[in-house]
Amino acid sequence: MKGLIFTFLLNALVIFGAASQRYRDQIFNQVSRKTVSYLEDKDLQLDIYQATADTEKDRPVLLYVHGGGFAGGARDEPEIVDFCKNMARRGIVAVSISYVLVMKGKSFGCDQAAANKLNTFQSVSDEIVAASNYLIKHKKELRINTSQVVLAGSSAGAEAVLHVAYQNKARASLPVGFTYAGVVSMAGAIHDIDLINAETAIPTQLFHGTCDDLVPYGTAPHHYCNEGEAGYLILHGAQAIAQKLKDLNKGYYLVTGCNDNHDWAERPFKEYRVQVADFIWQDVLQKKFRQIHQVITTNKTCSITSAPMVCN
Repeated sequence: MKGLIFTFLLNALVIFGAASQRYRDQIFNQVSRKTVSYLEDKDLQLDIYQATADTEKDRPVLLYVHGGGFAGGARDEPEIVDFCKNMARRGIVAVSISYVLVMKGKSFGCDQAAANKLNTFQSVSDEIVAASNYLIKHKKELRINTSQVVLAGSSAGAEAVLHVAYQNKARASLPVGFTYAGVVSMAGAIHDIDLINAETAIPTQLFHGTCDDLVPYGTAPHHYCNEGEAGYLILHGAQAIAQKLKDLNKGYYLVTGCNDNHDWAERPFKEYRVQVADFIWQDVLQKKFRQIHQVITTNKTCSITSAPMVCN
């Protein structure tokens, strides 16, 4: 009888173990964090999170870029640390970087020249590439697969990673043949939708509120500036990017917050970690072709119409 009970328990453990999937599920308990300098002339650091007990080689990387209007924010804010640890417990190597806050003490709104906004995207993009080059250089000791580097960012960080992912100029100093495996945008946008084409398209996950009055959900001016203002710059947010990818018959994973605001810059790394991991597992690593649009309904109302309304 005891033998039968032991066999039953053993089989149950095997079945349970088989149900857990590396990179999709949290299969590790302890996570270590290591801080290194990746751009010494600018005194910039990055934090590397990985499961302590993980001995696997060729692991995927999630490289995260924080928000804050290019004026604030930090790579090691508590909820970002929690997000990175959550990803690391799945076997993903999570990396969170600092970058130069070029807009610190300055406005990034309608009184900031559009040219300066574009220069800011470029300068932070250069630093993301420098962080990527650090990872590529140290791939053996980090035990990472540099063909599986996924970019992720929130708000300003999302604007930066989208430009790195889709703009050849931003990636000029990367090794020949290197491409990012995917990109996750949390309330971000791109300044030129035509940067996304059949050759540049990569798996893309997008989170955005339709009533975001800073970064448009569809196509509209940044901060909804008037055409005569210095900061007037047309941006293309999550809906426009998803539509472009749909037109190209490429994969995308769009989560729309109906009549919701710029809170979607933070909600994904707090509340939608399972969806981010699912995107990395299925769309990036398994290379599944999916065109997903998940609509999160609210009882809010909104007068912003930067894209066709999807809330009804």
